[in-house]
Amino acid sequence: MKVWPQPPNLGKSKLEAILINRLERSGLGGFVTQHRFAMPARRWAFDLAYVYQLAAVEVEGGGWVGGRHVRGGGFAKDLEKYAEAACRGWLVLRVDAAMIEDGRAVEYVRRILKLRGE
Repeated sequence: MKVWPQPPNLGKSKLEAILINRLERSGLGGFVTQHRFAMPARRWAFDLAYVYQLAAVEVEGGGWVGGRHVRGGGFAKDLEKYAEAACRGWLVLRVDAAMIEDGRAVEYVRRILKLRGE
């Protein structure tokens, strides 16, 4: 599998930083941030990716305040990104603030990594 050069850290959201901290404290490190896929044709990146397991985590913010991911154009672009990821064998977990806060996000990641043989 080709691993593309990653962009410099473009700044994690507060939610991403919290999730990263919780994953690492739970022994679920080994991910990369802002992993680009579908290169060179597209410049999509996952918030977190377990590259060799083809498992990604996308932190979805703004769901209750009309953020980009829930408005027409942004939503459509995300659908295209996730469809292409699925066609390439990626399992993409989408989580929000509530899932990060109550621990479901970490538990889902744990289950996915187990499913993917980690």
